[in-house]
Formats: sequence, structure tokens, C-alpha cells
Amino acid sequence: MDSARSAARRCPLILLAVALLFVFPLAAPAQDNDSLTEQARQLAAQDQWQRIVELARANPTASADLDFYYGTALARLGQLDQARQAFRAGRRHWPQDERFPVELAGIAFKQKRYPAAAADLQTALKLAPHDSYAENFLGTVYFLQGNLEASLKYWNRRDKPYVVQVRAEPTPRLDPQLLDYAFAFAPASVLRLPDLLTSEARIAGLGVFSEYRFDLQARPDGNFDLIFHQRQHSGWRQNKWEALGLLLRGLPAQTVYPEFFNIGDKALNFKSMYRWDAQKRRFRADLTRPFDRDKRNLEIGMDLRSENWDIRNSFTGPAPLLGALNLRREAVSVNILSIVSGRWKWNAGAELSHRDYRSVIAGSALTPGLLSEGYQLKQTMEINAALWRIPEKRLNIQGGASSQLGRIWSDPSHSFEKLGASLQLHWFPKPVGDDYEMHEQIHVGRTWGTVPFDELSMLGIGGDNDLWMRGHLATRDGRKGSAPLGRNYFLSNWEDDKSIYRYGPLEVTLGPFLDVGKITDSSPGLGSGKWLWDLGPEIKARMFGAEVVVSYGKDLRSGNGAFYISLR
Repeated sequence: MDSARSAARRCPLILLAVALLFVFPLAAPAQDNDSLTEQARQLAAQDQWQRIVELARANPTASADLDFYYGTALARLGQLDQARQAFRAGRRHWPQDERFPVELAGIAFKQKRYPAAAADLQTALKLAPHDSYAENFLGTVYFLQGNLEASLKYWNRRDKPYVVQVRAEPTPRLDPQLLDYAFAFAPASVLRLPDLLTSEARIAGLGVFSEYRFDLQARPDGNFDLIFHQRQHSGWRQNKWEALGLLLRGLPAQTVYPEFFNIGDKALNFKSMYRWDAQKRRFRADLTRPFDRDKRNLEIGMDLRSENWDIRNSFTGPAPLLGALNLRREAVSVNILSIVSGRWKWNAGAELSHRDYRSVIAGSALTPGLLSEGYQLKQTMEINAALWRIPEKRLNIQGGASSQLGRIWSDPSHSFEKLGASLQLHWFPKPVGDDYEMHEQIHVGRTWGTVPFDELSMLGIGGDNDLWMRGHLATRDGRKGSAPLGRNYFLSNWEDDKSIYRYGPLEVTLGPFLDVGKITDSSPGLGSGKWLWDLGPEIKARMFGAEVVVSYGKDLRSGNGAFYISLR
């Protein structure tokens, strides 16, 4: 009985002890953690890194501060791999603490793993969007990767980089005032990303440089110089052999390209082409010059054509003649391009043309409206804008819209309107270099009213066409008309290029392409009827601003294959 009473008296005491064990330790660790953190801080001030390591290992995951000091101590001791593991463990335990991804970026930076450092700093900025240290650090990482746009994006938030002077290497053969107008920035100021993009757009608008880039060069005082590296289009005063090669690059297609750039060092450019092919004779010439301090370009053009057309539904094999004609067309045009900023630009113009048709076989494709002859006046308008630019991902998406209003004084007279839209994606998948490059373009167009034959669109490769379906040749036996024609179209061009050879100025790339398109028309002999799919490889060779493209496209619907060489 005494034992039972003793046990009964001990039960409340045991329960009290258990309760105390559950209650009082709740406050004790907070006090211990504070003391451990303070101890680690004092040891860090004394550079006692090994003792911090021992302290942290004896008290794992005691606090975020202690984990932070632990990783820092390992890094100071030169144990970078272990430090990285410690910071990763700290990030797992304390995912909202931005210090861990920042320190992980520091470890990756020391090991020259710049893409990993950039990824960690992006994580840190998601947790602390206004962390000045992380922003400046990230700008530096992108600068070392050669991604100037991304570095400016983050440096600009901290009013960096300060550019002391701007210089061109080599010195261009160009009126210095024109080059000064093209630069939207000035020395002794902060270089802003929008100003750099605007400058690049204006430089491209001058049309005198085949290659160019801007580089920042660090100075000992922490500021920078901005270097404009460039190579001018070859002229007869520079490299006669190169100029001769560019002039004669179209000889296999019975074409020459007389071109003269930067006439009088005033960015006055003359570009022309002459083709004496009996089936498709053509002479085209354009004269361009900048004005209004390089914000606008004026272009005056002339285009003379005499072409034989045989309209068929295939460039090979049995294909009945759906119509035929000889087109003679003469046109003069004027166009103004306005470079508003690096994000968008517009151009507007007018064209006066005349056409007539000979040796006409109407067939099922050529309606009376398409054979309208006489003079035509056409107004054009186009806007292009940067829709989405992600410098960190090296991804740019551009968009455009165009409008054409025309009236032809035939018997009877007709008017028409053509609207178009485009979307272009350009992406370098790797964070550094241009070994891989992806392009995607989408074009759509629609026509209202009655258009003459020469205003139809065509999906095919060659024949002066710019809507490429690389499995459909636009000519057969030298005559145009073997690719689908119509008023309304959709076209998607995708290609992925891999650099396979580099030597000096020569670069060779190889990659697949996929073209998807459809074109429609009310005339029974025109249009594609169904969706078209062309797949194949393409090899490109670039040198001195010129490009040779060799492609083989397989029409997945018909099984026909098209081999084509183009010169750009």
C-alpha cells in the first residue's frame, strides 16, 4: 500500500517534469542561437575562420547567421567546394535569405563559372530586388561574359558605367559629324542601355559598316572607355579584290552587283543589280543618304523588269500550264526611314509604276483583273518595334506591321489594300558565344480589292522572292511561276545554326530548317490549297559582310526536293 501511495505521489512530479521539458526549451535555443551568432561574429572579426568551422559543425543548422558564417569561413580557408556545399545547405534550410545565393555566386565567380554565378545572383534579386551589391555584381558577371546589353541593364540601376571617352578602332573613313550624330551617348557620362540600342540602330541605318560592335574597356580608376569596333563595306578605295568579288558574286545567276558605299565620306550609298538572264531580265538601283542628324534616311529607287512567267503547280515532274505571260514593269520610288529609337522605327514611301503584259495565255489562273495594265500609284507604310528584349537570355523578339494602298489607272481602274504583319525571334541559346543561333520568322498578309499580277505574293525560293519556302523552287526552266501564288498567305521560317568552322573572317554554320506556309486566292489556278511543309539542312558561309547560303529542302507533302544556292 505504501508503494502504491508513493507511486501516486510521484506521478504529478513526473508530469510536471515532462511539462517543464516541453515548455522551457522553447526559449532556450533562441538565447543559445544568439550567443552562437555573436561568438561567430567575434571570431570572424578576428579572422578565426577555423574556429568558426568547428563551432558550426558542433551546432548544425542552429541559425541562418551561423550557417552563413560557416560557409564564409570555408571560403576564406580556400575550401571552395565545401563552402559551396555549406551555402547550398544554408539555402535549403533558409530559402528566403538572399545572402546564400549571393555567396554561392561569389564561389562560382572565383571558379570562373560565370553562368552559374549569374543564375545565383538572379535568385538573390528575386528575394531582394533592390540589393545594390547583387545588381552591381550581376552587371560585372555579364560584362565578363561579353554580354554588354545585360551588364548595362543592371549597372544602370546603380548609375554605372561611367564612360570617360569614346573612340573608334580603326578610325572610320566617314565624316566625323555623321558618326557623332549616330552616337546617342556622349563621353564623360553614364552609358545607358537605351542610348546604346539607339546608337546601334543609327549605325545600321548609315549602311557603311559591314560589321560593328561596341565594347567597354575598363580603366584603372574604375571607369570605362567605350570602343567602337567596325569594318566598313568594301569600296574601290579600300580593297579592290574584295570589291571585285562582291561585284561578281552573282555571275552564276548571270547577275552583277555594282555597289559604291560612303561616297564622299557622307554615307551616300549606291546599290544596284543587273541581270541579263533572257527569262528574267532586271535592273534595280537604290541611292540612300542620311539626314536630320542620322535619325532619318532617304532612299530613291528605280526598278526595271522584263520577265517570262509560266504558272504551274510544281517546279518538277508533270505540271500542266495554268497560264503564261511576259511581264514588263517600270517603277520609281521614294522612301523615308525614321529611326525613332533603338526600340522602334517606321518608314513611309510612295511608288509610281507601269506594267504591261505580252504573249498572254490566260489559262485558269490569269483573270482579267490580274491582267490590268497601266500606271499605278502606291503608298507604303511600315512600323517595326522591339516587343520583348531579354538581354540575360540573349533573346530578342521584334514585331512589324505594314500597309500598302494602291490605285491602278487601267480600263477600268482598280484600287487595292494590302496589310501585313511579322514576328521575328532571334536567340543565342548559350550564355556565351555564338556557336548556336536560332531564328524564327512569321509573316502573314492579306489583300483586299483587285491587284495586278505583279502585286501577288509567292511562297518559294529564288526568283527575287522574299517569302521563302525552301522546298519549292520559284522558277522552272528559268521562268518564274512554279511556286504557289496568291493574295493571302501565312509563312513560318525556323532555322537553328551551329558554327562548324572559323578561320579569320570566314565562318561556316550548319543547321536544320523548317518552313510552314499556306497561300490562298480566289482564282482557281492560284494558291497552295493545303498547308505546305518543307524540311532540310542549310549551310552558310559568311565573310566580309557577304553570305553564301546552300540549302536542300524536302517538300513533305509531295516528296520533291529543291537544291538552291543564294548570295546575300
